[in-house]
Amino acid sequence: MATSESINIYDFGTALDKKKIRVQCSYCAKVVRGFFRLKCHLGGVQKNVVPCEKVPENVKESFFYMLEERKRDDLSKEVGKLCQPGMPGKRNWCPTPNGVKQFKCEPSQTAGYGNKKQLEMDYAVEDNVAEHIPVPNRRLNSKTAINGDASAWQAEKNIGRFFYETGIDFSAANSPSFKRMLNATLGNDQVKIPTLQELKGWILWDEKKEMQEYVKRIRHSWASTGCSILLDGWVNEKDQYLVSFVVECPEGPIYLHSADVSAIINNAGALQLLLDRVLKEVGIDNVVQIVACSTTGWVGTVGKKFKEKHGTVFWSVSASHCMELILEKIGTLDGIRGIVDKAKIITKFIYRHGEILKLMRNHTRSYDLIKPSKMKFAVPFLTLENIMSEKENLKSMFMSSEWRNSVWASTPDGMTVAHLIEDLSFWTGAETTLKATVPLLRVLCLVAEADKPQVAYIYETMDQAKETISEEFKNKKSQYTPFWKIIDEIWDTHLHSPLHAAGYYLNPSLFYSTDFYCDLEVAVDLLYCIVWMVPNHHIQDLISVQLEEYRHARGAFKEGRAVDKRTTIPPAQWWSVYGKQHPELQKFAIRVLSQTCDGALRYGLKRSLAEKLLMKGRNPVEQQRLNDLAYVHYNMHLQNRKQGLKSGVVAEEIDPMDDWVVDRALESAPRNGGSEWTEADCFEATENVE
Repeated sequence: MATSESINIYDFGTALDKKKIRVQCSYCAKVVRGFFRLKCHLGGVQKNVVPCEKVPENVKESFFYMLEERKRDDLSKEVGKLCQPGMPGKRNWCPTPNGVKQFKCEPSQTAGYGNKKQLEMDYAVEDNVAEHIPVPNRRLNSKTAINGDASAWQAEKNIGRFFYETGIDFSAANSPSFKRMLNATLGNDQVKIPTLQELKGWILWDEKKEMQEYVKRIRHSWASTGCSILLDGWVNEKDQYLVSFVVECPEGPIYLHSADVSAIINNAGALQLLLDRVLKEVGIDNVVQIVACSTTGWVGTVGKKFKEKHGTVFWSVSASHCMELILEKIGTLDGIRGIVDKAKIITKFIYRHGEILKLMRNHTRSYDLIKPSKMKFAVPFLTLENIMSEKENLKSMFMSSEWRNSVWASTPDGMTVAHLIEDLSFWTGAETTLKATVPLLRVLCLVAEADKPQVAYIYETMDQAKETISEEFKNKKSQYTPFWKIIDEIWDTHLHSPLHAAGYYLNPSLFYSTDFYCDLEVAVDLLYCIVWMVPNHHIQDLISVQLEEYRHARGAFKEGRAVDKRTTIPPAQWWSVYGKQHPELQKFAIRVLSQTCDGALRYGLKRSLAEKLLMKGRNPVEQQRLNDLAYVHYNMHLQNRKQGLKSGVVAEEIDPMDDWVVDRALESAPRNGGSEWTEADCFEATENVE
């Protein structure tokens, strides 16, 4: 019985001598002779071995099933066809009372089992060979149909994919509503719903095998395009420090694995060893950069050490995270903070009272003021942009007879909000705030939602954002300078990477444009990348010569199609097609331009499954199943993103505990003996919502 993944027998016992003659069971500590007898012991097979009484049922079934399958294979090899005299002519599977599957033989066909030597031959196997066993379940392939119906088999697989992709608990397969939904959709009362064991067994194995083939194809591309390792770190409710590793390349992102670093967050050496193992798994020659998810904590610490140790791999910080840092700092400026606080007063009042919320939606054509986002520090400015766009409708609402006749119009809170809506200084301040932040919000959306590597564009994009801010303030230096300083601080400290400048230079759509500007920073960073990424001095010299051809648009670079395609195809693809006369420069350019500048957060991976995966205390079989499920689930999610299913920076719905919804005083939820909630409490509640 072929499986896509197997479990090692040595996980269930310990050899007590070098020749592995005496083996101790991991469950009951019984000592048996050899690993084959350990299998019989664990599987409950009566071959002069006492069955284990402490082995979990799923492990017992695994060994029983494996031994029976091996027996069938050995019988076929040693004796020949099953129809020979003295051999059973027919075998049927039948379940035993305890659920374990076994062979059922016709009474007239049992003679072959009366021979003791035959029985011993049935179980003959090398004890010193590491056996791999499958979890017992029906195993089918694409050429096999259930009850002769290939469509039914495919339907079961599709149902399995639905569970793996969404992360829904398998127990939902037992729900009568789930079956009714499928029957109503397919118009068939005989829809076969996979059992829990099938969802954990052959369907999962098939999906993992297919996913491994998909991942294998992507891995093959790393040698030519290079890749980026993305870190997705977080702290869960149990104060565990967890991290997932994603590998990004033009062919698509893939999930590697997750790790619990709680025990080593203060040990820079151990953290570095963890990264070294990841680099080795991916292949250090394939890795161009590591993109961190944060600038602080253990990620920031290991980043500093990483830069000192590795001379061929860049360390950078996620562009979207850096944009959040910029927006966070802008939000602390006195004038900006005051406007944001006033906007919160408006939204909290409206969303706290159902009658007022209904009135607002009537005036705004069901348009919500709050714009939720996965990026916490983008919410104030996205929401302020919404409020500004509904300015006239809000004014109309608070001038309407419905408002004047409502009980809220005469309350202190109601009068405060109504006054704010009529306050010209509030709207002027909101407009000023948006002049500084909307260009940055556009950059954030561009980076997070891009379907192509952004290293070729981020340098120019940030410059354009700064220029747009300057233009919004009519080029009045005193007005735009505070925002420029914040942008430059984050850029210089965290965001900027030599790869960005090299990508700017090697992007033909920008390089050959009339406003391309190669300052000292760009020239130095380009040289730095060549030296860093190309250790061979001879190849470095060749790249320098070929760069002159590129700079002056000579040879293949000046051909008609090469010129026409500068702005119509991705930069890395342009080099792949038109850089063949300069192979050294071509390879270098493709590796630079194929990288991302954003982190794993843009993919919105569900962290709950990784948290479950990293919990301790499971037996090896269940842990392997969960490993397989996480591998399939995360890579399915990433595969969907590659195929165009995007999430972006905007959340799907408003969090009811959002700081823009919950008031400082929650009368319905007193704390500390009835004291009011503070704004800090609201932030804490929001952060704890996944």
